[in-house]
Amino acid sequence: MQSLGFLGVGELSEKVVIGLRQGGYSGTILLSPRNAERAAMLAREYQCQVLASNQAVVDQAEAVVLGVRPGALHEVASQVCLRPGQRLLSLAAGISLGQLEKAFPDAQCVRVMLSYAAQFNQSTVVICPPDAASERCLETLGSQVVLEDEAAFELATVAGCMNGWFYFLLHDLQQWLSDKGLPAEQARALVLGNLQDCVASAQRQPGQSLKALGEAIATPGTFTADGLAVLMHQPVSATWGAACEVVLDGLLTRSRMQ
Repeated sequence: MQSLGFLGVGELSEKVVIGLRQGGYSGTILLSPRNAERAAMLAREYQCQVLASNQAVVDQAEAVVLGVRPGALHEVASQVCLRPGQRLLSLAAGISLGQLEKAFPDAQCVRVMLSYAAQFNQSTVVICPPDAASERCLETLGSQVVLEDEAAFELATVAGCMNGWFYFLLHDLQQWLSDKGLPAEQARALVLGNLQDCVASAQRQPGQSLKALGEAIATPGTFTADGLAVLMHQPVSATWGAACEVVLDGLLTRSRMQ
């Protein structure tokens, strides 16, 4: 894609723009005037153009990225008219393909879900439905998971929410170490380092289940097993599962509101 237009310049759109430029995207990036201060920063530091209106962005862009919150969908849709077959890459969580196609009837709609790590080109990028042009455009933002159906995409969105939750768990672990006397910087390094060790080992052993990898470490008589016994009697996983159910229910409820 030689040009990309962004409708809405929020936090996530900002991260995508930065990641695209850092990943080598040299095409034209056009920004709507929404969030003027952030748009001006991106124009200044990442070679973007801020246009006068959302329709101006649509008119000049080969493809459009919808970066607004779900509640703003109808407002934005009322302001623009996409060309027949023009790609619309939606970052709006919980807005189904059916809702997008109703709001933007001429567009070729694709749903995309990624994280703030896109700015470091390290995000998991979920795309639905498969679309070769969109996949090529976003390939430098991280590793891609391309899904055929929306039911799977909604589950992937729940997994995306876990990205935000993990920070709070990691904070609590860091805080425990700090409360025991370890300097905060070292506590942070240890918590993040052990997480990275875990991820690296799991990625190198795709044939092993995550549980099996943990069991190989927490063998009887080890300190890891002693701590695990406490965790199993106070299962945090039940709380996390409840949180996942709340998010999934909200996504499915929104998708039915067409």
